[in-house]
Amino acid sequence: MTNSTSEWAIAADGLVKVFGANRAVDGVDLRVPTGTVYGVLGPNGAGKTTTINMLATLMRPDSGSARIFGHDVVREAHVVRQLIGVTGQFASVDETLSANENLMIFARLLGLTRAEARAKSADLLERFGLTEAARRPLAQFSGGMRRRLDLAASLIAQPPLIFLDEPTTGLDPRTRGQMWDTIRELVHTGSTVMLTTQYLDEADQLADRIAVIDRGRVVAEGSPDDLKASVGASSLQLRLTEPADAGDALRAIERVLGVQGVLSPEAARITAPMTDADRVADLLIVLREAGIGLSEMSVQKPTLDEVFLTITGHSAEDETEDSAAAAASQKQEVRA
Repeated sequence: MTNSTSEWAIAADGLVKVFGANRAVDGVDLRVPTGTVYGVLGPNGAGKTTTINMLATLMRPDSGSARIFGHDVVREAHVVRQLIGVTGQFASVDETLSANENLMIFARLLGLTRAEARAKSADLLERFGLTEAARRPLAQFSGGMRRRLDLAASLIAQPPLIFLDEPTTGLDPRTRGQMWDTIRELVHTGSTVMLTTQYLDEADQLADRIAVIDRGRVVAEGSPDDLKASVGASSLQLRLTEPADAGDALRAIERVLGVQGVLSPEAARITAPMTDADRVADLLIVLREAGIGLSEMSVQKPTLDEVFLTITGHSAEDETEDSAAAAASQKQEVRA
């Protein structure tokens, strides 16, 4: 059986999924290289979860096709399910059982012997920092501990491809950072990770490549740096010692850099496009000779926030009007 030897962990062409009048996924094309973290970025209702559900054989596409390590998700669903692990937005563990009992049940369902299941559970509990809480009822677990246990359960079979659907939603910053380290470790040890997120900084930190999905379509794709470069040049940020010098500083910027600076409302900070980094030194000399003092200077690259806003016309946190109705339809189909 082919597993992670294919060049593409995921190859999807023209995926479509319709719920009533809502085209939740409207012709998505994806190519995810093996051994990478691939980020899928978009607001609620953009089609991220529906796309993952189709790739993970939880939903049947209405049209289009997808392959996981060369295996068709519809015709070879039984093979695909042996190659993937899925962690959804909500923990799938049983709240009435302990962490150890949950992992033991998952391991036994996957065909491990009792001894193998016990060893695998102990290993995963240690790996995810849950050994001390292994026999505690899950009712005593924090949200972050539940998420870590959910991810541990998806790794029992050590799949070559792992789908993580908004894995850090609702986590505190410390636990979120721990989850990031776990995701990096998964790739380091040979897995491919497809990660959906609304957090732009998360995609920037983790993803080798990013697909921006909006209203069911991929509207941009590339590395984080490629996407940022598509927005424009880096910007020069200057904070003046004396706000009264702002007019002279703006004129110097226009004369030396050949661009228009923008004065912030606080009247002491100026932002200007940096089209030629070599000329910044000339500007600093001109400002010093003019007696214009600087309390701070920095170069700011475009952010993924700016990328998303530029490409889609709205922020990544916006929610589409149909997202609630689409989510309800999706849940009904998954249960069916």
